[in-house]
Amino acid sequence: MERSSGIGKDGVAVSGSCVSKSKHCPEQARDELISILTKREKVHGRSISAFRLVVFYVKIRPFRARIPGPRLVILLALGAILSAYPYATNFVRSLPYRRCLMQQPGATKNLFRPAEDCSICQEVQKIEKISNIDSTLFEERYAYSGRPVVVTDATKNWTAMQAFSFAFFKELYKDQEFDCQFFPYKTGFQSLRDVFDMSMSRALLESGTEPWYVGWSNCDENIGSILREYYYRPYFLPDTSESEKTDWIFMGSPGYGAPMHVDDVKYPSWQAQIQGRKKWTLEPPRECQYSCTRLEVTVDSGEIIVLDTNKWYHQTLIVSEDISITIGAEYD
Repeated sequence: MERSSGIGKDGVAVSGSCVSKSKHCPEQARDELISILTKREKVHGRSISAFRLVVFYVKIRPFRARIPGPRLVILLALGAILSAYPYATNFVRSLPYRRCLMQQPGATKNLFRPAEDCSICQEVQKIEKISNIDSTLFEERYAYSGRPVVVTDATKNWTAMQAFSFAFFKELYKDQEFDCQFFPYKTGFQSLRDVFDMSMSRALLESGTEPWYVGWSNCDENIGSILREYYYRPYFLPDTSESEKTDWIFMGSPGYGAPMHVDDVKYPSWQAQIQGRKKWTLEPPRECQYSCTRLEVTVDSGEIIVLDTNKWYHQTLIVSEDISITIGAEYD
């Protein structure tokens, strides 16, 4: 193709001829482009848009199809690896704290659950509230029997009772990566960051604001160490048992809670009521419904409920007028 002397689309004079096979054409085109850029303020009294100049440059620059050399390929691969490294390391570190890599649909999970031994609930007519219990006796009666129980005096020396609040957790998780398990329930929150970005009026449950309820696991070792400065391993746990390092925290408004469900965990767990009051409703395993009883108990501030959430179906409802905050963990 040839280009002859005349007036270009933008009113710029273009002179000379150019044969596409000539090696001088690119140099001539660049000279013309530099001339256009130098005089851009004078063309029709206004500047030519950067976009139109780029289009013009693309049209005149010679096309050279090149296959990237091995060095370039290696550099691109290294760049991709380095870019993905922070995300990969965060994911790998969180694996021990994730219950599942892929969430199985609830209906499928319940359909293929192994049958439970109904002896865990046949003799249980109510959830007892106890205090000052020896760890040996607790192990014999409750720790691994599947029998739920509430211990009323297990948090009396915990400073968490005064320290834990929405503001406390917001400050604790400031500038932290939120890559642990998160339960938004029906709030519309997508992450823990969304929770701590809500307005303080909503967080403090002021009149006219939207209620909320969330839960999350903590898989940050540094944060876990800070949390344990405010609470201790429950005194009643068997001497040979270890409380898991993953903390589970639930917090929210009156009238809200978790729907009826069963967990997919390895061990029994304890959950301490730090603020507020929460009613627990327990249903026996599906195969035991005709031989066992539905149970209810209200856990008050300062009390700890202990149960095997992998066997008992359970739902919670905040019945206090103020915010509810609970923290717990599994034990082996």
